[in-house]
Amino acid sequence: MIPSAFDYARPSTVQEAVRILSEAGEDAKVLAGGQSLIPVLRLRLAAPSLLVDLGGIAELRGVSESGDELVIGAMTRHADILRDPLVARYAPLLAQATATVADRQVRHLGTIGGSLSHADPAGDLPSVSLALDAVMTIAGPAGERSVPASEFFVDYLTTAMQPGEVLVAVRVPKREGWGTHYEKFNRVAQAWALVGVAAAVRRENGSIAEARVALTNMGTTPLRATAVEQALAGALASADAIASAAASAAEGTSPSSDVSASAEYRTHLAKVLTRRAVAAAGGIDAA
Repeated sequence: MIPSAFDYARPSTVQEAVRILSEAGEDAKVLAGGQSLIPVLRLRLAAPSLLVDLGGIAELRGVSESGDELVIGAMTRHADILRDPLVARYAPLLAQATATVADRQVRHLGTIGGSLSHADPAGDLPSVSLALDAVMTIAGPAGERSVPASEFFVDYLTTAMQPGEVLVAVRVPKREGWGTHYEKFNRVAQAWALVGVAAAVRRENGSIAEARVALTNMGTTPLRATAVEQALAGALASADAIASAAASAAEGTSPSSDVSASAEYRTHLAKVLTRRAVAAAGGIDAA
């Protein structure tokens, strides 16, 4: 298929991008890595009158430190995140999940900001941003504002960003001393996750002091498995305790039924994958 005709703009600054988007209104689309948008355009599921390419804005790329946070530019490619030493040290969960995104070609073009802004509940990085308590920095006509990941994902393919706004950075709290793991089940390599689980665990004196667990594709947005987190807090770091907590992984979720899996099967996967992810994050043999 060939996309519908559209105008094209390639701003060189965030301010220029915001101005162009504000003037264009809701009939404009932002192009980041294009790995989600281009297929949608080709199928004519979207027909914007204007495409605003952020690829020329150098300030939106790279990973840096700011106090107790990592600041990741929205146009930072998946492949760059995988190689970044700051991510490896302070946010390994992000790298673990990014390594499972699609294939090598997609990871060399796709960006973290594009993935988060697309807000597909089957995408890997939205749930990771929840588990890491990430905060999105958004630029718009009124200036910059910060939105925590827990408020950023509003509905299916919908975020808290308004027309004229652009995601410019993802701020991730540094977490040293935590074990992390991303567990994902898909039918074939490179496919979207049927279900995924992002887990971060901090152990202390043989117990689980804290846990962060977030679910991929168990609703119209990524979800925190709060029942699991509460059950794990203070629990003995053992396979039995993890299995007991993981049994509540699907509480408060609304998985869909489609050609790939039924809601019941996704519920089963959420429990199994949560047990595996938490055990791996905590360095516990769950066999």
